[in-house]
Amino acid sequence: MKLATIGVGNAGSKIVDRMLEFESRTDRNLCQHVHAINTARTDLAKPDYIPEERRILIGDTNQKAKGHGVGGDVEVGAEVASADIEEIRRAFDDIEIHEVDAMLVVAGLGGGTGSGGGPVVIDALQEMYDEPVYGLGVLPGEFEGGRPALNAARSLQSFVTKVDNFIGFDNDAWRAREQTIEEGYEQMNRELAARLVTLLAAGETDDSEVAENAMDSSDIIRTLDTGGVSTIGYAATQVDNDAGEGLLDRWSGDQTTQQDDGSNATKIQGLVRRAVNSRLTVPAEISSADRVLVVVSGPPSEFSRKGIESARQWLEQEADTVEVLVGDDPRKQSPQLAAAVLLSNVTETPRIDEIQNQAVDAQEKIAEQEAVREEEINDLITDENDDLDPVV
Repeated sequence: MKLATIGVGNAGSKIVDRMLEFESRTDRNLCQHVHAINTARTDLAKPDYIPEERRILIGDTNQKAKGHGVGGDVEVGAEVASADIEEIRRAFDDIEIHEVDAMLVVAGLGGGTGSGGGPVVIDALQEMYDEPVYGLGVLPGEFEGGRPALNAARSLQSFVTKVDNFIGFDNDAWRAREQTIEEGYEQMNRELAARLVTLLAAGETDDSEVAENAMDSSDIIRTLDTGGVSTIGYAATQVDNDAGEGLLDRWSGDQTTQQDDGSNATKIQGLVRRAVNSRLTVPAEISSADRVLVVVSGPPSEFSRKGIESARQWLEQEADTVEVLVGDDPRKQSPQLAAAVLLSNVTETPRIDEIQNQAVDAQEKIAEQEAVREEEINDLITDENDDLDPVV
């Protein structure tokens, strides 16, 4: 798959930057076009891999932003993106659409720029192009408080209804307690980048053998065609990639080769199970997924047809669907064997339900606080005997 990838806001831009970093380390080329859109000038200077000419500052003339961000205000985020939409559209003009299979808009949903500006950017892309537009949204952790939860709940509705499919990432499921917030975010961004690139870049060639079960963009698009919310699982293990045998050699019928293939089959089955049963990008019930796609990536000598087929059968049972696609992605120089699993349109996602409930509570509390504040101001400026008249 070839993507046009747009990071909106600080979190979205950092994730896109980590995707480019992972591509450079693993010799992949998923992101054909990248853009970073932000309301804070200082944040736009932070990426290491996004070219400077692909960084777009919006809201610098807006009195509430002035190039310093929107202060977590989702309304202002949407306002400045709408006001500068023509500038955003002009930046998208250089996308060579014949080279792109889909668009991916990445945003943190707890802040103001990503949650407010992201849906505006999605609308513009949907109007300009016929290719699928996917969303990737980072859900704020419970520790971040009620306001980010309210932003996320409101933005999530817009994202899911506007994109062709929404991939969720839950901060709560990934933050280690002993880490600082900055360390936690950096690790989460790298973990997410590894999952996205391993899954979506399947089908590229790097002088390895041709995949036995080839996966291409049409398979990914078909899996995501369900709409709704999706989640990604991932597991990897270090391997000895000095072995000279290829995939066909492993299946030649030699007794030693058959033993090796049995070991590889067990390894692949275990990886796929770990990918699904460990931490998904957003926790979900596997059985609630409509479709499943699996990519096994790594040295061809580590592949096993039996292992891949067994993994597919296991997933059909666990997800209770026959819509399971499994493919191998040969990477001769890779030091790892990895499995990435896409569960499309999961309908049982406890964390999203929690965010909705937290958002309702936050909205009620905000309304109560505003009513109390207004009453206190009136009491402060009104004289008890009503003897004074205002000037105007």
